[in-house]
Amino acid sequence: MSESVEREAMEYDVVIVGAGPSGLAAAIRLKQLAAAAGSEITVAVLEKGSEVGAHILSGAVIDPSGIEQLLPDWQALGIPLETKVTRDKFVMLGPKGALDISWLPFPKWMLNHGNYIASLANVCRSLAAHAEGLGVEIYPGMAASEVVYNADGSVKGVVAGVFGIGKDGEPTADYQPGIELHAKYTFIGEGVRGSLAKQLLAKYSLSAESEPQKFGIGIKELWQVPDAAFEAGLTQHTFGWPLDNATGGGSFMYHFGDNYVAIGFVLHLNYKNPWLSPFDEFQRFKTHPSITPYLQGGKRIAYGARAITEGGAQSLPRLYFPGGALLGCSAGMVNVPRIKGSHNAVKSGILAAEAAFSAIQGGRSGDDLTAYQEAYDKSAIAKELWNVRNFKPLWSKLGTIPGLVLGGMDAMIATLLGGWSPFGTLKHGKSDAESTGLAKDYKPIVYPKPDGVFSFDKLSSVFLSSTNHDENQPAHLRLTDPSVPIAINLPKYGEPARLYCPAGVYEVLYDEAGQNPKFQINFQNCVHCKTCDIKDPSQNINWTTPQGGDGPNYPNM
Repeated sequence: MSESVEREAMEYDVVIVGAGPSGLAAAIRLKQLAAAAGSEITVAVLEKGSEVGAHILSGAVIDPSGIEQLLPDWQALGIPLETKVTRDKFVMLGPKGALDISWLPFPKWMLNHGNYIASLANVCRSLAAHAEGLGVEIYPGMAASEVVYNADGSVKGVVAGVFGIGKDGEPTADYQPGIELHAKYTFIGEGVRGSLAKQLLAKYSLSAESEPQKFGIGIKELWQVPDAAFEAGLTQHTFGWPLDNATGGGSFMYHFGDNYVAIGFVLHLNYKNPWLSPFDEFQRFKTHPSITPYLQGGKRIAYGARAITEGGAQSLPRLYFPGGALLGCSAGMVNVPRIKGSHNAVKSGILAAEAAFSAIQGGRSGDDLTAYQEAYDKSAIAKELWNVRNFKPLWSKLGTIPGLVLGGMDAMIATLLGGWSPFGTLKHGKSDAESTGLAKDYKPIVYPKPDGVFSFDKLSSVFLSSTNHDENQPAHLRLTDPSVPIAINLPKYGEPARLYCPAGVYEVLYDEAGQNPKFQINFQNCVHCKTCDIKDPSQNINWTTPQGGDGPNYPNM
């Protein structure tokens, strides 16, 4: 459509897709550098959410090192790193009991001394306000839906703000063609499995020398609890039940702010059993007798889900492409054993900004920002991820208990010995989609009905995410081949989309006689977690951006 549509164009020095921690850090750093040099630089940030923070979801225990590097006076500026961690707790769960393993000699980098519990969405809102004060132009509700290229194949910019396309794919009376934002350099900070990053990774073969990226799904609820259940600054992580040893994952629980308890469940998406439902495992987890006391008498006030990158150093793509760069989770900079990535996202934004500013000052544009890659390779981010590179593959190969023990030991050795590991660098092998087993090899799982006190159904949960999509638009969840769900996925895998989706987007419907299955996509429910794009065993689902402003509206998440 873009070839036949005439659009207005706006010119900037740098265009940034995504108002997350990496994109906002890059924008702020560019303005800081320009002010220090006594020059001007124009920066635009595009955000698909209705406001900055609307689509941001994280645990979150935040390592402040990135923000301290970006804004040394962050406390005076009011950046809301809300509650300092006071106690770390680690628990191994069984079906009815629990074993507190906090006494074990966990490495210091896995502990949270000096870190803060906060809403990453609110941190991003605060960073955005600071960026605007420096002159950054931020456009919420403007989904970047397409990459624009120069004649030489380099990235020219992006298309944003397309509205009014009807269900049939044709323009309606409210149609707006959007605008092209052109830049000397375009930064992609969309977060995990972004639609533009996915295209750029393929076009420029950025992952040609990398292992397949690995992912998890993180499902989170925010509760407000009475004083008796609240311990400000407590962080708790559990392993084990309801998952078996062969299925990677665990829970988190963080106490912060106004008697808030952020509770969530992370499940590695390389699980084999196609009958497994991450959402229902999370709901079942909350009914454990060692968990319910923390929620007793409380009220669930928010819900959401998102994918998490877990591949680590060996899955990182090349960070630059002609005319731009990948930032933060668009590249995959999460430290899996620390369950943290926002500090690395901020640092990556700083590095990319410094490389781009130097290039622009030198009269360059549209070329390879190799200086960004070189700076990353020497950075604290690279060192941190390299030291823990074998944690995830050991967990996947050996299972939870031996994998955690050996992975932790390996990371400690690498940290002490400058990155050396007795295992070298282990490979991930299969993608998460390829890891899915056949339905016939596993028994269907019968999950308990929600009790409405600690466990809930999907639709009432989606309601708490404030998700909204204009129904008169094409579904942003697109099937490469519409016949695959029923012809292949249903008989072969039991059509796992109806189970791995945490929002009830996918259903298999039958007629009154229980025959003639039909695959239905309720795209209006989508919370933009991207799990379907990652886990579909046939890789037939392509997540794209809906029109700007649509999707969840997360408060305090």
